[in-house]
Amino acid sequence: MSDLLHYEDFPDGEVVTYGAYEVTAEEIKAFAAEYDPQPFHLDEEAGRASVLGALCASGWHVCAIFNRLNVDAYLARSAGMGSFGVEEVKWLRPVFPGETLSTRRITLERRVSARRPEMGIIKFHWQIVNQAGEIKLDTRGYNLFKVRGG
Repeated sequence: MSDLLHYEDFPDGEVVTYGAYEVTAEEIKAFAAEYDPQPFHLDEEAGRASVLGALCASGWHVCAIFNRLNVDAYLARSAGMGSFGVEEVKWLRPVFPGETLSTRRITLERRVSARRPEMGIIKFHWQIVNQAGEIKLDTRGYNLFKVRGG
């Protein structure tokens, strides 16, 4: 039997927390320079002058960190079959240099595909939280996993 995580390994209502990713000013600026070059993501002074009050990470950078935390925690060791995507992404609070982020994952719904019974469809609710427990990112979406024996 495979050691990979399958559909059956994600029970209804399960809540798990994982990851510890420290965000640095250098990576905030590097990501922003490449993908989201708004002044408050590129420069401390511009960040202080903004409504955010300090240099902060792009929301898209936080999404990339969120994805990395998921890959490290479970996707890389799963019998994953892709995703239908996310239904929503909410950036609730800015992420600042020095914060350590983790993910809280809640299993909302599960079902086996009627058309492809070897595929399980799981809807998750994910939250990125900092070391103080503040929710920074809130999102819902789907992962597809192979059903054992399917």
